[in-house]
Amino acid sequence: MSIKLYITGGTIDKVYNQSNGELEFNQTHFPEMLSRARIEVEIKTEILLFKDSLYMDDDDRELILKSCVECEEERILITHGTDTMCETAKLLGANLKNKIVVLFGSMVPYTVSNSDAFFNLGCALGSLSLLENGVYVAMNGRTLPWNDVVKNRSLGIFQSPNS
Repeated sequence: MSIKLYITGGTIDKVYNQSNGELEFNQTHFPEMLSRARIEVEIKTEILLFKDSLYMDDDDRELILKSCVECEEERILITHGTDTMCETAKLLGANLKNKIVVLFGSMVPYTVSNSDAFFNLGCALGSLSLLENGVYVAMNGRTLPWNDVVKNRSLGIFQSPNS
């Protein structure tokens, strides 16, 4: 079983710049994360974008969709910023039927102490073996289908809108 990992940016891959106090992109941390996790399945990584999801537009989402459609792997992980993750999941969910796609990210960058990045990667990866075809969001220990997930901004979590 081979898995495709599309990297699109988001907080998970940001670093804290001590000189200006900003979170910004430097490089992806996924080679290190995958090595630390000692994963025993083949994961092929590809950087599609390196953006904060607040700056993602329809063209970016279409690139993600096109990449998923053209991808030979049937199991796909997508890193994504949390602010517009559900929007991308909706586009993918409405257009992908024959693959298992799981989007995930983090509220705290991987490089910052007490980050949720490593946990969310593990949940997303583990979900791929258990889910049926469709598009899902894996955050906060939950894996929810694209049409039953929202980001609760006041609590900083992803949940079903009926929760």
